[in-house]
This record gives sequence, C-alpha cells and structure tokens, in this order.
Amino acid sequence: MNKNSQIENIAKSAYAAAQSLVSLSSDVKNDVLHEMAKALLKNKDFIIKENRKDLKIAKVFLDRLRLNDIRIKEMARSLDEIAELPDPVGEVIKAWRMPNGLWINKVHVPIGVIAIIYESRPNVTSDCAGLCFKSGNSVILRGGSEAINSNIVISKVLQDVLKRFGIPEAAISMVNKGGRKAIDELLKLNNYIDLVIPRGGEGLIKKVTESSRIPVIKHYKGICHVYVDECADLKMANDICFNAKVQRPGVCNAMESMLIHSAVAVRFLPGMAKRFKEAGVQLRGCDFTRKIVKWAKPVTEADYRTEYLDLKLSVKIVDSLDMAVKHINSYGSRHSDAIVTENEDNAKKFLNQVDSACVYVNASTRFTDGGQFGMGAEIGISTDKLHARGPMGLEELTTYKYMIYGKGQVRNA
Repeated sequence: MNKNSQIENIAKSAYAAAQSLVSLSSDVKNDVLHEMAKALLKNKDFIIKENRKDLKIAKVFLDRLRLNDIRIKEMARSLDEIAELPDPVGEVIKAWRMPNGLWINKVHVPIGVIAIIYESRPNVTSDCAGLCFKSGNSVILRGGSEAINSNIVISKVLQDVLKRFGIPEAAISMVNKGGRKAIDELLKLNNYIDLVIPRGGEGLIKKVTESSRIPVIKHYKGICHVYVDECADLKMANDICFNAKVQRPGVCNAMESMLIHSAVAVRFLPGMAKRFKEAGVQLRGCDFTRKIVKWAKPVTEADYRTEYLDLKLSVKIVDSLDMAVKHINSYGSRHSDAIVTENEDNAKKFLNQVDSACVYVNASTRFTDGGQFGMGAEIGISTDKLHARGPMGLEELTTYKYMIYGKGQVRNA
C-alpha cells in the first residue's frame, strides 16, 4: 500500500457512506445528533485529557485550542441545536406544471462528500460533523497537527454513535496522518469529493484554492468596516464601534477600519478615541483623524488592506456616503460591513451598494456568525459569490436537482 492509498480509501469510503445517508429520515438524523451531544458530555473527561496533550506541545493559539467543561457543553449544545433545525433535504424550492403536463420540482439535495481543512479549533470537528450529517453529506475532516489528539478523540466519539445506529462510520472521517502530502492528495480526489471548505489563515486558504481540483468555498480575510454617518446617533455609534473592535478582536467579523463622516468627526472621534485608548486599541488615522487625535499613528495604504486580528484599527474621515461606499468596496474583503445612521435613504443606499456578504444597519459586525443567525452552528463564512455567501448553515450544504413527473410525454420537436 503506497502512502497515498490510505487517503484515497478514506475518500472512497466517505463516497459510499454518502449514498446511504440520502435515505435517512430527519427523525433518525435528529436522534443521532442528540446522542452525539450526550456522548460528548459523557466522554468529556477523556476529551479534556487528550486536549491537554495538544496544549503541552502547542506554542501559539492556546485559547483557540483549549477545551474545558464549558466548551464541551457548548459543543454538545450546538449538536442539539442542529438537531432542532428544519431539515433542508427533500425540501421543494419551487414546483410548476408545464403546458405538456410535466410536473417539475426543484428540490434540495445533499452535496455529497465535503472535505473540511481547518486549524487550531477542535470544536470545529463536532460542529462541521453535525452540520454535514444533518444535511445528508459525508464529511472528511483534516484538522491541524496542533489539535491532533483532540480531533481524533472527538471524531471517534461521534463515529461510535453512528456505529450504534448502523450508519457507516465513514460518514464522519478524520485524516490524521500524512502531513501536507495528505492535503495535497485529498485535493486531487475529485472523483470522490464534491466540495472543499478551508477554515484558517490566509496561507492555508490560498494553498488549498491554488492546489485543489475540487470546487472550494472560502474567505480569505475579514476586513470589516463600520461607517459612522452624518445622521448617526453618536452614542449608538460609539457602542457599536467599540463592540465591533474590542469585544473579540482576533476573529474575522471584528472591525478593522472605522469610517466617519466629516460633519460629525469632531464631535464623535475624541470620545471614541478615548474609549479605545483605555481598552488598549492602537489607532492609525488619516491626516484629519490625527488633527483630532494627536496620539494616532499615520495610516498607510497597507493598513486599509490589513486584517489585524488585534487591538489595532485604521480610521478614515470621509466627506460623503459615496466616499465611504467606494472605500469599503475598494479595500474591504466582502465579509461584513455596517453603517450607523438614522437616515433611511442612506441606510438603503449603503445596503444596496456595499458589495459584502453581510451588510448591517445600526448593528455590530460581530453578529456575522452561524449561531447568531439562528443556524445552530456554521461550517464557515463564505466571501465567495457563487453557491454560498456569508455564514454557511444547513441550507448552504445542499445543492438541488430537478425531479420531473410525467404521464408518458415524449418530445416531438
């Protein structure tokens, strides 16, 4: 057996398992998910023990990697929530009858086999397994080496539940050997794998996108903006901007650039800057910004294109809504952007013209999250435009096919 054959066998088994998942009822899938949640809680001590092995070796991203009682309860809760969500598989999107009597149905169906390549966070293992299973897809999980022990034990706990229900364990597969070569091999197996979803840093996503023979859904960066309009409630704007930057700065839906209309800059920025400074945020501003906030550093062109994932923020003062929209569409990453305004026309213009997956009026960008959108969990956040955009839940893990009913019709022309 050569080095690559093991990866191919995993993909073949996942493909075969996907065929059996199609026939599972929603009730069975929901029962399995609830049992998976119970199994995580029952095995939490062992999961934490394995997680500690990873923590001893890891040098970075320790918070993302760490599992404890609270986080395992959250993982279990997520599976329970997924079970309670409506099952999209088999749902009729649209149906119509043709003049010749053909009855045409456009129906949600599973994609098939989904490979997910991710880093650091072991909770991704259970979230993605749960979402893929509920949507009728087999999943091949390839986690980062820094979480190898955690990922192996979590996937094993979930597979044991599948086995109890007589469902092929290959419906949830874990690739835990082979290093980067394993990823390279996975990305060539387009005969068995239908979709690849990378979750991690820009380097990982770029590598997967450039190497894959399989369609990829991705997001490269989360360069998110909040624009404080001339018609904004400034107290509301202060709270939204602070939350978007400070509440959790190291995530993709945190604000990285703040835009302010020149008509309110002198009134808004001093108090906002003071609050940011007290929270340890470094400001990098345009010339106008630095006249108001003396301690702000000069902003560069590169700053506007940077996903800091840290307590750093670029600031730009603009003279119009049009300038704000142009800046966002030029420098943003099509992830999440917000306007704070009391002007309904300005709000509509922003919603229509900003080319991002999630566009907010008077709310923090931090809500771009599958859980916050009522999806139970998310498989990732897509900044692509085709097939899926924004937080990806169950519906985004399906495609569709046409089911046509006839009564002997034949085509004559």
